[in-house]
Amino acid sequence: MNNVVNGIRMLDVMLETGVHKVVFSSSAAVYGEPSRLPIDEGHPVVPVNVYGQTKLIIETVLSKYADTYGITYLSLRYFNAAGADPCGLIGEDHDPETHLIPLILDVALGRRNEVTIFGTDYDTPDGTCIRDYVHVTDLAEAHILALEHLERGGKSGVYNLGNGRGFSVREVIRAAERVTGKQIRARNGGRRQGDPARLVASYESISRDLGWRPRFGDIDVIVETAWKWHRRRFGGQS
Repeated sequence: MNNVVNGIRMLDVMLETGVHKVVFSSSAAVYGEPSRLPIDEGHPVVPVNVYGQTKLIIETVLSKYADTYGITYLSLRYFNAAGADPCGLIGEDHDPETHLIPLILDVALGRRNEVTIFGTDYDTPDGTCIRDYVHVTDLAEAHILALEHLERGGKSGVYNLGNGRGFSVREVIRAAERVTGKQIRARNGGRRQGDPARLVASYESISRDLGWRPRFGDIDVIVETAWKWHRRRFGGQS
């Protein structure tokens, strides 16, 4: 309902009010299980979960609105958005929380007893899913570049936003242990339906066309910024 129905309603309101440029937050979930790595924008889009399907539907609608009504758009396919404002003033606060790094940091703060690893038998070096974590500050900068591109009269298109590197669930847990100095208790659980084994981005296209490159690429740095926010927000520490 939110991604598809309200997405189309938003586009119709844009047309009614004379807004003809849009930056769309899409997702790497449109690719599904990758047939090659790193994933570029030419990779087949075969989503394996509803979230990815709904994002792909709106990407298709955007292309049709561009053809029919003359809107211009950039669709930014996020890989795993992570981290927090380096100053520690803005960060994640979901209810319920579903993202891996905040869940791990909840364990470090004693807000949870353990974190669950969903699937330990994937075809990866340590059996856990590998994801490309891209820092939220890098994402924000990409949006500014995207808006500037459209304001200059740039063409519509699709870009990946990723770090270009993959880290497994266990690697992220170890990074959190290094950053926090605390042991993270983890429990092995079963796979979740629709979870690909590996998702790693190629960001070559947006780097070439818009000059974007991730600045916060190290997983320890990503976790460290999240930890600074997490302690301020949930641990009562500045």
